[in-house]
This record gives sequence, structure tokens and C-alpha cells, in this order.
Amino acid sequence: MPRGEDGEDDGWTRPGVGSDPARDAEVAETPVEETLTRAIDEGRRRISRKTWPLLATGVLGGIDVGTGVLALLFVEHETGSAVLAGLAFSIGFIALSLARSELFTEDFLVPVTTVIARQARFRMLLRLWAGTLVANLAGGWLFTYLVLKGFPQFADTAIEAGHHYVQLGLGVTAFSLAVLGGTVITLMTWMQHGTESPGLRLVPAVTGGFLLAGAQLNHAVVNSLLMFAALHTGRAPFGYLEWAQTAGLAAAGNIVGGVLLVTLLRVLQSPHTVQREREEPAAGVAMGDDRRRHG
Repeated sequence: MPRGEDGEDDGWTRPGVGSDPARDAEVAETPVEETLTRAIDEGRRRISRKTWPLLATGVLGGIDVGTGVLALLFVEHETGSAVLAGLAFSIGFIALSLARSELFTEDFLVPVTTVIARQARFRMLLRLWAGTLVANLAGGWLFTYLVLKGFPQFADTAIEAGHHYVQLGLGVTAFSLAVLGGTVITLMTWMQHGTESPGLRLVPAVTGGFLLAGAQLNHAVVNSLLMFAALHTGRAPFGYLEWAQTAGLAAAGNIVGGVLLVTLLRVLQSPHTVQREREEPAAGVAMGDDRRRHG
């Protein structure tokens, strides 16, 4: 047993093998616990939005990602490089991070963790997902319409970029790329909640945006905006039915990757944190037939 500077026993012992992080702070993974707690708190805020703020935030998310699509089309049109265009697309995710808008796929980690911690109900999560997705698509459709009207010279680039996702088909390749897309975007969200520094939050925004667009992963909102851009040209070799099928498969794969491969495993990193939130929820959270009160 170690002794203090005065030679007296200070009562501290090294934690033993298999010590419980819920009981012994010496073995707790504090960064993971803090990230989970921030995610749960943020999820409560998102999931309890009224209808109009929820829809407005989603429309803005579609517009912000649309700025990334504009950058992608511009760079690919000028350089012919899909890699450089993918890097340029990260502008859209930087806008998402700094402007505090929201993507459908960003709501895999944060509100799902909140529901697991019993700080919100599952039906509230479904409402958030549906409202955000519809609003993302509406905002993105409008913005890409303006892009193609303002830059008609991007038409061929937009058709090629959008048609790529239709050509993937509805099989294993498209679904696998969708699972990867959901994994990447949810990992990005986790890393952003791991820090309170606005500057550091930009790092996962850039890397996540680059991987999604540069590697042409199958992301329900990103591929929709690129397909909308192609459709706005009036010359796309596909229609809105093909878009709906492609986007639907992408959304399913995104959920699998984001929820199963990232969110649930992150929760299992620190189950005692979630259990603590279940037992001691924030004020106003339903507990059976009652609600926890302040003080």
C-alpha cells in the first residue's frame, strides 16, 4: 500500500483486475462516459423539438449539404477528379457542424442513445427520423434545383454523379455501401460529441464528408441530392421511382450501419453510464406514470 509524503498510509490501493468501472473511478473510461452523457443530453433536446423547429432544422440540413453538392459538382466539372470533388463536398458537413442544422443520419447515435437510456420514447424517435428525412429531402431538392438553374454547365457532371447510385442496383453491393455510409456518418457524430471544441469538431466533419462523397458510399440524403441534381437537368436516364427505390435501400443500410455497428457498440462500452441515466433521469423525463421533478 503506498504512503503519502509524510510516510503515513494514504488509504489508496491500485485497482484490482476486473474492477467495476461503475464503482471504481480509477478504471472508468471517462471520455466514453462523458461522450455518452453529452449524446443523451443532446438527444433529449433534439427529440423534444416542436414540429416547426424540427422541420426547419431538417430543411436547413438539406440546404447545408446542398452546399457540399454544389462544391462537388463545381470541382468535378473543373478537374474531372472524383477524389478532389469528394474533398470539396466536406464543405457541406462543415456547414452542418457550424450552422447547427441536422441530417437524418446524424440522428442514429444521439437520439437512439437517449431512447436506450429511457430519456425519451421510441415513437418520438420515429417522429424525429421521419420529419428530419422529409425536410432534408425537401431542402435538398430545392437547393439542387437552384444549383442546376444557376450552373447549367454542371448538367453532364450531375447526371453522371446521380446515375452512379442507380447503377449500383438494389443488391448486396448497394446495401454494403449503405451500411458503410451509415457507419461513417455515425462515427463522425460520435467523434464530434467527444469534444466541446468547435475547431476539433470540424476534423470529423471533413474526414466523414470526404469518405462519403470521395468513396461514393451509399448515403440516403447525399445520393438523393445528387440524383435530384441529375433529375433537374431533364435528361437523367432514370426517374423518381428509381430514386425512391435507391434512397429507400440506402436508408435501410444506413440504419443498420449507424445503429448496429456504431451506436449499440458504443453504448456497450459503458453500460453503467446508460444504467445510471435510466435510474436518475433528467427533470421532466417520464418515469412510469410520473415525471421526475426538479429539486
